[in-house]
Amino acid sequence: MLVFPLPDRTSAVALAGAEEKNLRRLSELTGVQVVLRGQELHLRGTEPAIGQCVQVVEALAYRWRRGQPVTEADIEMVLQAPDRTLVAQMHREVLARTRRGEEICARTLGQWQYVRTIRTHDITFGVGPAGTGKTYLAAVLAVQALQNQECERLILTRPAVEAGEKLGFLPGDLQQKISPYLRPLYDALYDLIDPVRINQLLERGVIEVAPLAYMRGRTLNRAFIILDEAQNTTPGQMKMLLTRLGFGSRMVITGDTTQVDLDRRQDSGLLVALQVLQGVPGIGFCYLTAADVVRHPLVQRIVQAYERYEGSAGGYSYS
Repeated sequence: MLVFPLPDRTSAVALAGAEEKNLRRLSELTGVQVVLRGQELHLRGTEPAIGQCVQVVEALAYRWRRGQPVTEADIEMVLQAPDRTLVAQMHREVLARTRRGEEICARTLGQWQYVRTIRTHDITFGVGPAGTGKTYLAAVLAVQALQNQECERLILTRPAVEAGEKLGFLPGDLQQKISPYLRPLYDALYDLIDPVRINQLLERGVIEVAPLAYMRGRTLNRAFIILDEAQNTTPGQMKMLLTRLGFGSRMVITGDTTQVDLDRRQDSGLLVALQVLQGVPGIGFCYLTAADVVRHPLVQRIVQAYERYEGSAGGYSYS
């Protein structure tokens, strides 16, 4: 048996999770009996299994030592990681802090690679299912770039396919019409910037929200541009936006290739771009998977179930 000491009660609660769910999951996955007694973990099992268990606990130490809750998904992610020291390194890299002081970090190695790709490429494609954080993380890095004066404005756009790209019949000005379609991007902005400040930045044009159709004919210099829901662009729209990139600008294109809302006879601009632009220097590609879903644990299982069904013979593609 090995006794693993924890520094205080807060750390123990953060590691164990509600009703010690995390410890039960750790026990299921490693075959080690894990018991929390006060501020000590009592580990009973074979030596290799206990060693594996300790590696998981230590890889997540940055979180539980600071009282940040660990989840069952975190434990599964460490066990699946090719190099567990990378997980510890990932948790130590704080991307930003919310207005409430909470740290924003990549939660999976896939997300961490996505962040690194955005930072090192002028154009990044982030492709993956819902809940992988591809839109949120892009918005966090965009706000960070603005605050660090690496760019002069943020441009948030997406195709408004649900409205047939014709927003004229909707009430309100352009911003009011397009805002509901950009809600995921706004969520990240409100986490990081005071709402009053956001309105001021919108009025000054420092933050610009616009439907994709309004990008035509422009040159986007010193801007951080995010195109969300890119699977719903046509090849022509995608080419149009990509060629708007100006000097000192960075562009992130996010999409889920399994949720295309276009007419079935219409090619997706995202799918075409992923084929055409492979190997072009300066353009990065990140493919997030169900393993990168950071919502409720059931969401990851739902995504995996649909992937198996759609990949099977006779399975229907819900796009």
